[in-house]
Amino acid sequence: MRKLNDILITGGAGFIGSNFIHYMFSEESSFKGRIINVDCLTYAGNLESLEDIEKKYSGSRYFFEKADITDRAAIDAIFKKYEIDTVIHFAAESHVDRSILGPQAFVSTNVNGTFTLLEAARNFWKKSDGSIRTDVLFHHVSTDEVYGSLGETGYFTENTPYSPRSPYSASKASSDHLAMAYFHTYGLPVTLSNCSNNYGPYQFPEKLLPLMIANIRDGKPLPVYGNGTNIRDWVYVEDHNRAVWLIVNKGRAGEKYNIGGENEWQNIKLLHKVIELTSARLGKNASDVEKTITFVKDRPGHDLRYAIDCTKIKQELGWQRKMSFEEGLGRTVDWYLENQAWVDHIISGEYTKWIEKNYQKR
Repeated sequence: MRKLNDILITGGAGFIGSNFIHYMFSEESSFKGRIINVDCLTYAGNLESLEDIEKKYSGSRYFFEKADITDRAAIDAIFKKYEIDTVIHFAAESHVDRSILGPQAFVSTNVNGTFTLLEAARNFWKKSDGSIRTDVLFHHVSTDEVYGSLGETGYFTENTPYSPRSPYSASKASSDHLAMAYFHTYGLPVTLSNCSNNYGPYQFPEKLLPLMIANIRDGKPLPVYGNGTNIRDWVYVEDHNRAVWLIVNKGRAGEKYNIGGENEWQNIKLLHKVIELTSARLGKNASDVEKTITFVKDRPGHDLRYAIDCTKIKQELGWQRKMSFEEGLGRTVDWYLENQAWVDHIISGEYTKWIEKNYQKR
């Protein structure tokens, strides 16, 4: 029986991690334990996303530790201080464009950071006879991008061979293999999930949806790679986090589970939908906004299509997504428009310089 009492969340100030922490405290009333959020607060980490959690639970059930997951001494100290019995590893460098421009950070965080966490967990959970406790768990959160690119048909299953095509996906594939190797070699209780594109609140506005919503609001160009026909499967972040918590509770050690939205959209068609919803809320003319779409040079090695087969997690663990895309997208647009100060605070800094430097017109 897994304890699930003192949970170390890595990357808890990021998009999915902060949403997971919100989910645990607002939706999972059966959880009575503590969450220890470890984040080194890179450009995508924002503690403002957790201000309400901090005010309500800090010092009792929520604790923040600023630390780099590659720092073994710091991670060892956190395991000992809080007697960690569960790791949910969200922390990652995750933007493909950034991995193309600077792959070193992706290898450092995604590969070396995962290795450091696995070693710390293995050491802390080791019993006197050298075996590993069975009441603990290391859950590794990964991406469907490790599988490579699909053609017009077919889906990624848990048995799809890995074929990463960017430094980002290669670093995540490496971390996946490390996590599973620790299960097979050392008996470390490990579960792994590969998810499709997440959307929802608190996402750093270099990603497609928050970027487009902000640019529509501000009357800026809407940059689209290539001809916009690349296809992605979209899952609402809370549905993803419900799946993660289900795996942590009921998933079999040594197994991986695909999490998807069963909701494929071409980038350009999704943008048209975002323009429609955002323009209506802002009182803008959608036809005028459409004219600001700007096709830019395609990303090197840009995968054509991702699509997830969720059969395993549905059949084994009973997961179903609750959020329809229409409702989820509407909620997402509303959140970013209602939280303009949060968005502007981020956009006004480092990201603005990056976007101006790296998005070049064809």
